[in-house]
Amino acid sequence: MGRVRLGFSPIIPTVASFLLAALWGLSVFAGWGLEAFCADGDAAACSRRLDAVSAVSGLFAVLAACCTVSAWLVPWARQDPRVFTWLMGAGVAAWIVAEGVLFLGGMLAR
Repeated sequence: MGRVRLGFSPIIPTVASFLLAALWGLSVFAGWGLEAFCADGDAAACSRRLDAVSAVSGLFAVLAACCTVSAWLVPWARQDPRVFTWLMGAGVAAWIVAEGVLFLGGMLAR
C-alpha cells in the first residue's frame, strides 16, 4: 500500500467524517431528532414526517459512508492522492448535506 501525500493529514477529514456520522446516527437512531423537533405539539404526526426526512437524509449518509470507506479501503484510491482527496472531500460534503437535510426537514416537520 502506498502512502498518501497531502498538504494536510488524512486523519482530519476522517475524524470529521466519523464525528458527522456519529451526529447523524444519534439524531436518527437515538432519538435526538425526535427530541429536538417533535418535543411539543402533535408528536405522532411529527414523528412520521421526521421518519420520511430521515429516509431522504439516509441516502446522503449512505453515499458519504461509501465515499469515506472506499477512500481508505480501495487500493487504487489510496495510491493516487488526488482520488483519495476527492473521495474524502466528497464524503465530508455528503455528510454535511445529510445533516442539512435532516435539520431543514426537521424544521419543516414541526
